[in-house]
Amino acid sequence: MKLCDYCGKEISYFEQYCSDDCQAAANRFYERYEKFGKLFTAVNTVCVFGIPVGLFLMSFLKILGMSVASGSCVFLGLMLLFFPFPTEGMIKKFKISKAVKIVRIFGVAVMLLGLFIAGMLTFWM
Repeated sequence: MKLCDYCGKEISYFEQYCSDDCQAAANRFYERYEKFGKLFTAVNTVCVFGIPVGLFLMSFLKILGMSVASGSCVFLGLMLLFFPFPTEGMIKKFKISKAVKIVRIFGVAVMLLGLFIAGMLTFWM
């Protein structure tokens, strides 16, 4: 059997979505991705490169390095929480609804890591 592209329920081979609600939700997801996809990619790139730069700066300037690393983690986590755009491979494997949930959980984890680094900064001073 074929699976619904949004929720992953079994459907017939002639359909793409199991209901009109799933089709509307999938269309909203793809419209949102078209609208914010380039912004997401740019901010994601800056934050992903900001984390190792902050860790490198920690060897010379501890406060600045930890601030850059924690800020990048927190901002990346918030972005993944509010703009959960999974990769095409994740969508193909897990379908849209589950892939979005996984990305949001990852965003919360990255944000908590950034807050942990910021907490270390306050105790390290």
